[in-house]
Amino acid sequence: MLPFLVAGLALGSLYALSGTGLVLLYRASGTLNLAQGAVGAVCVLIAWELHQNHGLPIEAALALGLLLAPVMSVLWGLLIGSRLAGRDPVVQATATLGPALGLLGLANWYWNDKARTLRLPTDLQGFAIAGVRVSITQLAALLLAVTVTAVATFLLRTTRAGTSMRALADDRELSSLLGVRVRRVETLAWAISGVLAGASAIPLADLTVLSASNLTFLVIPALAAALMGGLVSLWGTLIGGLVIGVLQAVVTPVAVLAPYRNVVPFVCAVAVTLWLSRHVTYTTRTAVT
Repeated sequence: MLPFLVAGLALGSLYALSGTGLVLLYRASGTLNLAQGAVGAVCVLIAWELHQNHGLPIEAALALGLLLAPVMSVLWGLLIGSRLAGRDPVVQATATLGPALGLLGLANWYWNDKARTLRLPTDLQGFAIAGVRVSITQLAALLLAVTVTAVATFLLRTTRAGTSMRALADDRELSSLLGVRVRRVETLAWAISGVLAGASAIPLADLTVLSASNLTFLVIPALAAALMGGLVSLWGTLIGGLVIGVLQAVVTPVAVLAPYRNVVPFVCAVAVTLWLSRHVTYTTRTAVT
């Protein structure tokens, strides 16, 4: 069971990493970016293409792919996202399905949906825990998720940009009247979201398979992790991602449950959402009483 737990923690960390991008963008703009996974998928496939077919060193190819992710994200945020400001969150989330499906279709047209392999240099190094090998890639995924969560939490609480993001989450119009540069803050949020989309997609392509569909649908467990954090708490999102990853890993060796491992994110998100709504309702009734 230990090998599955190690794999689950690594995958859960990547879910949380992508979920952090979703939460930060939602807090700054009110948009749930369902194209998060598709952006990461296209960037990793471009990096794979540059390395595999054009001879670019893997480090340089991945760096270019990672730089492309925030560019794509910011372009969408500036061209379309800003026009949806103030609209219902459901409308904003639905609007991001367009680029998600468009990028997925483009990727499948150019590369098809054949599973490919991406091997990172960190796969060759590792250590053993209780006889189970842990690669540096798996360890780096966990450390990256924890570090990003800690740094993002610190910046949100202590920096001017972080204060502006929190202000936008509370009241966009009032923040604008108080001097918050809304467009600049939202652009920053879109850029961070793009970086985290690429940063989570690269190791995921290594730990699982490199295919447009697989990486595009990374947004499902990432969104479930974000929902487990209430679309507010970064630490809650991290815990949610780890829980989802571990549960998926635990059911994998169980023949009866293995076919339903992809349902785990939905079950976790629904369970936490119901618990939170019940807790809020109970607290409200107690306060009234």
